[in-house]
Amino acid sequence: MLKVAITGNIAAGKSQVEAILAKEFLVYDADKIAHKFLGDVDRKALGEKVFKDPEARKKLEEYIHPKVKQEILEIFDCPLTPSLSRRARELTEIVFVSVPLLFEANFDKMFDKILFVAADDNLRLERLMKRNNLTEEEAKLRMNAQMPQDEKIKKSDYVIYNNSTIEDLEAEVLKFLATIQAA
Repeated sequence: MLKVAITGNIAAGKSQVEAILAKEFLVYDADKIAHKFLGDVDRKALGEKVFKDPEARKKLEEYIHPKVKQEILEIFDCPLTPSLSRRARELTEIVFVSVPLLFEANFDKMFDKILFVAADDNLRLERLMKRNNLTEEEAKLRMNAQMPQDEKIKKSDYVIYNNSTIEDLEAEVLKFLATIQAA
């Protein structure tokens, strides 16, 4: 089984790439895994607090990252369901996991390959403000809380740029799939 991480900074288009890949492959989302450990917490209020307070963000990450890491390891151990036969699990050739903070959480060594979804900073800022109904200042706080895209690109095996249309993004994902399946 090939374990592929999908990562990218906030508002770059990871979710769109996930949706395209999910048409044919298993795709897991580390954010959804993390949310289950947070329970009924008001995530908007939590986000406002942790993006303004680096110490609070660090405490949250120290709590959540080990739990998410364990869950991802369990997915790799049995990506479909524990009741499946060993042969059925072996037929799962590629498992994708979307991990927004892949490098920040030091999860990158868990994966065979890393796909980075990139977008211009101005476009990401615009998308984030619109998507999350944030002020420019609030959006920049969230963007600046992550490692810069340039550093992550250098650490990734594949990069897809998402600066255009959904059709262009789909074409880039298909090129990526052809490359990874040929490898």
